[in-house]
Amino acid sequence: MTPATANAVATFPAPDLAGFLASIRGALPAECILACEDQTRAYECDGLPLFRELPPVVVLPEDEPQLIAVLNACRAHHVPIVPRGAGTSLSGGATPHPQGVVIGMAKFNRILGLDPERAIAIVQPGVRNLAISEAAAPHGLYYAPDPSSQIACSIGGNVAENAGGVHCLKYGLTVHNVLGLRIVTIEGEVLELGGEAPDAPGLNLLPFFVGSEGMLGMVTAVTVKLLPRPELARVIMASFASVEQAGEAVTRVIAAGVIPAGLELMDQRAVRLVEPFVHAGYDLDAAAILLCESDGTAEEVAGETSRVAAIMAAAGAIRVQVSASEEERLRFWAGRKNAFAAAGRISPDYYCMDGTIPRRHLARVLGAIADMEKTHGLACSNVFHAGDGNLHPLILFDANEPDEVERARAFGAAVLELCVEVGGTITGEHGVGIEKVDQMCFQFSRAELDAFAAAKRAFDPYGLLNPLKVIPTLARCAEYGRMHVHRGELSFPNIPRF
Repeated sequence: MTPATANAVATFPAPDLAGFLASIRGALPAECILACEDQTRAYECDGLPLFRELPPVVVLPEDEPQLIAVLNACRAHHVPIVPRGAGTSLSGGATPHPQGVVIGMAKFNRILGLDPERAIAIVQPGVRNLAISEAAAPHGLYYAPDPSSQIACSIGGNVAENAGGVHCLKYGLTVHNVLGLRIVTIEGEVLELGGEAPDAPGLNLLPFFVGSEGMLGMVTAVTVKLLPRPELARVIMASFASVEQAGEAVTRVIAAGVIPAGLELMDQRAVRLVEPFVHAGYDLDAAAILLCESDGTAEEVAGETSRVAAIMAAAGAIRVQVSASEEERLRFWAGRKNAFAAAGRISPDYYCMDGTIPRRHLARVLGAIADMEKTHGLACSNVFHAGDGNLHPLILFDANEPDEVERARAFGAAVLELCVEVGGTITGEHGVGIEKVDQMCFQFSRAELDAFAAAKRAFDPYGLLNPLKVIPTLARCAEYGRMHVHRGELSFPNIPRF
């Protein structure tokens, strides 16, 4: 087989699924190979059900040698590979390939080691995000990134998407909390990126791999840093009569030099969706609410909450409430973390977008989204990681109505393009996957997209790892018809379209 080169469009043989299955049956237990529709149907989509594809084969390797055997067989028979964690991803990154294999990593679910003295844990990729903190809790430690799906999502998926959560403003995304990765390449080679030390020799490929959405290799172990659990945490819930005032409050908090543990915004529709579901104690009359968490010692928390409350009041808050107990703090956050689930109580379907904008444009973007509701004839509730400008509009629609599906997708595309136009980007923590591949054409220039394609070829010259995701083909960009300001013919990419 001849891999793709940088300067010529490669030709690839058709996938040989029958040969692939024959070659792995001796390498994996029979129960780890799923090839019947009733077995594979559960893998047809991830957390973005707008995109569905029944996978012809799903394999569930139990250890690294089995995984290497599967990757070698895929390469030998040119079978496309879709890595999959818990399937909670929201951009279609785990959508199966119609002629490929889904490699599920659910059986890689052990915590390999936890060292409280060095404050690190080494875990397999199928370990749940929350399970790391649960294991570290007896030592007074925890793992900081906390996506809303943390009760179910896997650390391998977090690495693939560079997941964040409501506390990412102060404690960072996955990339800021991972020290090392053990990966297997498409060639079956095992690589160690980063490590347990503060620094590692050679090129720093660790942050390059985090957020690569399964396009560069398969993770088999992750070394994460653990943090001391704060002595105390309190949440301020502030209500505002307008979204503009809430956006101004966010700007003032950050400008004052305060870096809260979390700073989240919810508009009135989001609040009214959540409150009957969670009973968090939200102000139903507010146009928007802010949740701002302070953590640290009791003295630090008291000082910061007092300072933030004054800033909120000066920005026009009509109600400011500080959580009086840990139970109440968790209830305030439960409302925010259940915003997506609450949307399902009033709408047959919802489309959760993910873009990032400069904080100063919060009010402008929310106003534009309100106008888009009228243009597309669909309602939208808004929740934000307001501290870092990561927005998550929830577009409500009914998938049983084909016209509404198309309108929802058009609405989402308009939101993403608006993010780019105000100086932001098309994703903050959900990745690109299938969902945003067209908007990659809108955000990036020819030279940038060429560089992305070249980076993928360096790790995956056969074009087998999660093909048709993230990096758009020339034909796709031409079909989309919306190009970056640096217009011109795209010379990339030699990524196969099986």
